[in-house]
Amino acid sequence: KYALNSILGCSKSIQLAIEAARKVAQTDATVLLTGETGTGKEVFAQAIHQAGKRKNGNFIAVNCSAFSKELLENELFGHKAGAFTGAIKDTKGIFEEANEGTIFLDEIGEMPLDLQAKLLRVIETGEFLKVGDNNVTRVNVRLIAATNRDLKKEVNAGRFREDLFYRISVFQIQLPSLRERIDDITLLANHFLQYFSEKTNKKITGIAPAYIQLLQKHTWKGNIRELKNIIERSVILTENNILEPTSLPVDFYQVPDLEMGNMPATSLELAAVEKAHIQKVLQYTRGNKTETARLLNIALTTLYRKIEEYKITSSVE
Repeated sequence: KYALNSILGCSKSIQLAIEAARKVAQTDATVLLTGETGTGKEVFAQAIHQAGKRKNGNFIAVNCSAFSKELLENELFGHKAGAFTGAIKDTKGIFEEANEGTIFLDEIGEMPLDLQAKLLRVIETGEFLKVGDNNVTRVNVRLIAATNRDLKKEVNAGRFREDLFYRISVFQIQLPSLRERIDDITLLANHFLQYFSEKTNKKITGIAPAYIQLLQKHTWKGNIRELKNIIERSVILTENNILEPTSLPVDFYQVPDLEMGNMPATSLELAAVEKAHIQKVLQYTRGNKTETARLLNIALTTLYRKIEEYKITSSVE
C-alpha cells in the first residue's frame, strides 16, 4: 500500500502533484492522472485511495490496453451464466468487486468507443448491465483514470468521447517525467538500491559519483520504472560494495566526443568511465575491433579514434 507521504521527491513538479493529490483525496471526485509511461500513475492512484474515506474498501486496478474489447467488458462488468460459451455461472466484474472502494482504469485512452458509453453510464448513474443480463446492477465506486495520451487530441480525432473526457477530468493531475526532476534521481536511486540490496541479500552501501552523473545525463524514456529496473540490474551485476558505472547498460556510455585537453573534472570522470567500458568490451571480444564497435554501437573509425585518444592497448588481436 502506498501513501502520499511515502512518495519520494523534493522537486517542485512532484511536490505540486503530491499536494494536488492530497487535496482531492478527501473528496469523491473523479481523478485523471496524466503523464508518460513509468511516471508512477498507479502509485498515485493507490495513495489517493489510501488517503480518502474509501481506504477500507477495495482498490482494484485494470489496464485497459491489456484486453480485447470483449474481454475488457467482461473484466469490468462481469457476466450472467449462459452469456457466452463457457459462462457456466454468474461472475462479478471489477466494478462490483470494487463496490464502496476505488477502481483505477489505467490507459483509459485505449478503451473502445462502445465501452466508453457503458463506462460513462456507470460513472453518472452507478448502474450497468452485466454481459448477458437484463437486470441493472448498482454500485458505489470512486473512479481514478490514467493515460499517457493527449485525450483532447483523441477527442478531436473521434477516438474518445467528449462527454466522457469532461466527466473523468473533473480533477486532473499531471505527473512529471523523470527528465523534469533530475534533482530527485539520487534520492530515488538510493531508495531502489536499499530495496534491491535487501531483496538480494547484498551489502551494497552506496553509489559512485560517476554512476550518478551517468544517470543524470540519461534520457529516461521509461521514467521511474526504467530507473528502478536499471538499479535492480546493477545490484545483480555488481561484485563491489558500491554501484560502479561498469554495471550500467552500454547506452549509458554514449558521452559526447570531447578533446581531452580542456575538459572539466566531471567530463574527465565520464571519459574515464568510457575508457574502462571500451577496455571491458575489447577484453570480451578478445580484441576483435569490428565486434567491439558493433557492441558499442559506434563506427569502427570512431572506435580506432577513441583507442588512440585514450591510449588503450589490446594484447589480443
